Amino acid sequence: MAAGGFCKLPNGSVVVAMTLPSPGSPVGAGGSVRVLVHAANRARALTRLRNLGLRAVYLRGNAEPPTPDEVTAVLHHPDGLIWRTAPGHATSAEELWHPIRALLRRSAAA
Repeated sequence: MAAGGFCKLPNGSVVVAMTLPSPGSPVGAGGSVRVLVHAANRARALTRLRNLGLRAVYLRGNAEPPTPDEVTAVLHHPDGLIWRTAPGHATSAEELWHPIRALLRRSAAA
């Protein structure tokens, strides 16, 4: 189950933010990542994640919408799809955003 939210931008596109269990981490280990997706609409944002292999991704509600800093980060990334360790970890404040390819490589290696 993922917590997340979205915000609609003035041009009509959306930024979806989701906190997901970290791929490759043992179940119940508590590792999670914050994933940001920029897309034309919410359905396309979720489709982008599902096409990458994150099949059980659903957005229910708007409990954790992206912060203004997160929106800026994803808009400035050429892929429009980034991640970092979820807030709450000691390292998440200093951690930079990573392209989604880095997360998928990390999970494939585990």
